[in-house]
Amino acid sequence: MTSAASATPPCNPRPLVDALKRALRREGITYAQLAPRLGLSEASIKRLFSQGRFSLQQVLQVCEVLGIELAELARGSQARAEHARELSMAQERALAEEPRLLLLFHLLCAGWSLPALAREFGISGNERTLLLARLDRLGLIELQPRDRVRLQVPRDFSWRSNGPVRRRYGAQVLQEFMLDRFAGERSLLRFEARELSEASIQVIRRKLERLALEVAELAELDAGLPESRKRSMGVAVAMRPWVFSLVSALKAVATQAPASPLDR
Repeated sequence: MTSAASATPPCNPRPLVDALKRALRREGITYAQLAPRLGLSEASIKRLFSQGRFSLQQVLQVCEVLGIELAELARGSQARAEHARELSMAQERALAEEPRLLLLFHLLCAGWSLPALAREFGISGNERTLLLARLDRLGLIELQPRDRVRLQVPRDFSWRSNGPVRRRYGAQVLQEFMLDRFAGERSLLRFEARELSEASIQVIRRKLERLALEVAELAELDAGLPESRKRSMGVAVAMRPWVFSLVSALKAVATQAPASPLDR
């Protein structure tokens, strides 16, 4: 039986784990390089970062690899937590007005390299330099020598719910996304219409919020992979009070119809 003194429970890890991921990227340390230092497989390391189930001892081990103190890591995670998760209105407006600028910013957030951008989207030469300079002036990236780029915003930022980008592209994106049979091996569409209590609604809402967060976390974990090992995926997570229009129409007809003699 393991004693309380010898057990190392999982810490409450999310801000610390996010800070660890950023520090590893900053130092250029891959999961494959980190795994043997912790006595784990690369798959186990990816699972730990995805699920955030590090023990305090494991966090300390990663700090040792990085050459930083836990207190320093905690300060960084706190500062990050206080960072705005939305872009400014001016930043969103500039992106909404320039499709190529928005495309470049989206791909940089997804971890695309500049050579891959040139190869796949033709973003190169003077156009690339001008677009990168524009993103730098907007405070979205830090443009470094030789066109190296450092993001100045978290990868998992959120577009404003009624901001310029969603107003311009939101309806088009959802319409194009739903016009599919969802029949491929990477596709899935499930729709459930049920009567739920308020308590159950809140449970589903929390689960959907967690799923959306996990999608963003996995995308961040995969950002450093070569483009050939990634696929562009859309994940729609939604819920709302909803009644099928046919049901609403039949209900309206029923309330307007004169009462039957049998109902009197």
